[in-house]
Formats: sequence, C-alpha cells, structure tokens
Amino acid sequence: MHKILIEDIEREPNKTLHYEFDDEIEELEGCKLNADLEIKSLGDFIEIKGDVSGVVTLECDRCLNKFDYDLEFDIDETYAKRSLYDEYSQEVELQSGQFITDLNGEKEIDIYDLLYQSVILNLPNKKVCGINCNEGLFVSEEDMVIHDDRMDIFKNIPIQNDK
Repeated sequence: MHKILIEDIEREPNKTLHYEFDDEIEELEGCKLNADLEIKSLGDFIEIKGDVSGVVTLECDRCLNKFDYDLEFDIDETYAKRSLYDEYSQEVELQSGQFITDLNGEKEIDIYDLLYQSVILNLPNKKVCGINCNEGLFVSEEDMVIHDDRMDIFKNIPIQNDK
C-alpha cells in the first residue's frame, strides 16, 4: 500500500525522501487526504514532517445529519529504528517532544497508518455540522409532556401553604 522502506530513505541524497500522498482513507467515510511529507533519516531515528489537508464525512452529534469536515494539520513524528526498550527499561516521564514510535526492528514505515491515526487524533471532540445547528436541541412543549397514568394519583394531592 503506502509503505516506505527504511533502506530507500538511507539511499536518498541527504537521507531525505519527499513523499506525496493523495488518496482516500478507506476506514473513514468520505476521507480524502493530500499530504506533503518529508521523511528524513537521523541516525538511529527517522523523522516525518509535513502538511496534511483534506476532507472527511462526519455525523453531527446534534442533528445526526452527515456533513463534510475540512482537515488541515501538521505531522511531526519521530520513529526509532531499533528498540528503545533496553535504554528505557525503567519507567520514565515523557516530556514535550519526546514521544517516539518504536519500530522494533521493522524495515518499513506505514504512511497510510500514520495518516489514519493522525486524522483520528485531529477530529473534533464534538462533531457539529455548523454554528446554526439546533436540530434536536429544542422540542415543542407537546413533545416534552409525557402522560403516565400511574402518576395521576399525584394530581389530587392537596398542597398546603404554610405562610
């Protein structure tokens, strides 16, 4: 599919490979992406940086209608070519910029999977089709009144006013 061999990166001038992605993410409905990525070997690490834009079809959390959501985000990922487990066998706290994906000796990087995960992480928590979406939020008073015969007994309870 969209996999890059690490040895192909190593063979490039300056150990830098330019990669363009213009395809759909099949697992996400209506997701069409364009990505312009720079993949660079940095010794024991591989760095992937670039810009991603596209569109994905979402379902509005309010009205349940489908709508297109524009995506635009940057990718900045680092991969370790060999396992970091030996170096960090004890628990350590990660600081900003220290998150590294361990390839565990894999010989390739799956760009498709990287883009899929990046799209998922960049989706909004609340999916709303527009600022004016109010369907499903307001119902008429008639719809709010629920008649339950078992509650009729409470209609006849006298209420005393202790003023």
